[in-house]
This record gives sequence, C-alpha cells and structure tokens, in this order.
Amino acid sequence: MGDKNSVQWAIPSELEVPADPLRCRLDFHHQAVVMTLFDPETVERRIVSAMDVSHALASELSFGSGLLPPQTLWWENTRNGPIFALYAEPKVRKLALLESATSPPRRFVMPLPGLIFLCSPGKPPWVFAVKKKPTKETDIVYKAPLCNLYADGRSCPGNHRYPTRVADIVQSFFISFFSATADLRNRSVKFPNNVVLLWEYLDKKKTFPNADLVRHGQVKDLMQYE
Repeated sequence: MGDKNSVQWAIPSELEVPADPLRCRLDFHHQAVVMTLFDPETVERRIVSAMDVSHALASELSFGSGLLPPQTLWWENTRNGPIFALYAEPKVRKLALLESATSPPRRFVMPLPGLIFLCSPGKPPWVFAVKKKPTKETDIVYKAPLCNLYADGRSCPGNHRYPTRVADIVQSFFISFFSATADLRNRSVKFPNNVVLLWEYLDKKKTFPNADLVRHGQVKDLMQYE
C-alpha cells in the first residue's frame, strides 16, 4: 500500500499550501468494499457495507423535486434519471391511426379511461389504464387500450420526438400518429386479438366501458420502473 504520507494532493509547491494527509480511502472490490483509515500513528482496514457508504454520502446531499407537473401521482429519482407518474382523466379524445405511408390516417373520436403516464424528459412514456385515480399502492392498473404499446406498457415512439418538459409529454403522445404496431393483443376483453377493432367499436361513443380493460398489475409495480 505504501507509506501513508505518499498519497497527497499534487499542488505546486510555490503556492505554499500545506500538505493534506490522506485520512480515509475506499477500495471497491468485486465482492467487498474495504475502508482504510489513516491515523497519525496507525493504519486500520475494515470491510464496510456499500449501502452504508452510499447512505453516508447521501446524507450530505439535499435536493427536491421542484414544481411538479399538474396531476402528478408520484415522482422518483432512478438510476436512469427522474420519472414522473402523471394521471390523465377519462375523456373523449381525437386519435389518428396511420396504417399506410401512402394513405391518409384514419381519424377516431373515442372515449378513453383514466391513464397513468410514466414520463422522463425527452423519452417515450410508459402508459397504463386505471378505472379511477389511484389513491394507494395496491390499486389495480390495466393495459392501456392503445396502439404503439409493448406488453410492459412502454410506448414505441417511431420517429416522434418527445419534449424535455415533462408536463407536455401527455399531449405530445396524443397528437402523434398511432400505427398498428407493437403489442395489439390482449388490450381488450371484447376484442382480444386486435385493439384497433376496439377503436372502431368505440368511435363516436361517449363513455369507455371499464369492464373491457385487461389487468396488468398494481400501482406498486409501476413504482419499480426505471
């Protein structure tokens, strides 16, 4: 390991800054974290918990969420950046389905259930359905009755670019063209093989039939997404 005084700040001597002796060092091995403490007369080594180290360092940090977008259900900071869970009220929406690059899009005016969007700045959201605005972690969430969604709820953006302002992501999602891609199956009880058939059935109607929703999981499952 060398002498404890051999590890010092590399500051030019002409600055006349006194030496700053090493007091502590953390070595991250494949299976362990070793902390070395340097006292004036002794050197002590001990195995420490990586979790304890992270908590000790985090205790010096202070940060908040800032102003949250309207209808935010929860917010969390993940390894891949912040995620905002936004709630969209049930309403009749205008949707455009582009089935061919050489044909104009099909237009639908149809009711949708309440939706949860898991949003990160500039990224395509995850989208799920709910029968009511969630109030607890055990509330049930359902597969959103929409195109361009994979089985885990992640949306396929195609060439659509999402805004970095999280509050604008829900609107950006709905003004983009949908296509008959990703996971179209198992998004409707009445039309399990193709959710587009549900769109055709609901076109010009006023109320979404919540009994047609297909269960996905619980709110607490969405809180694990990163």
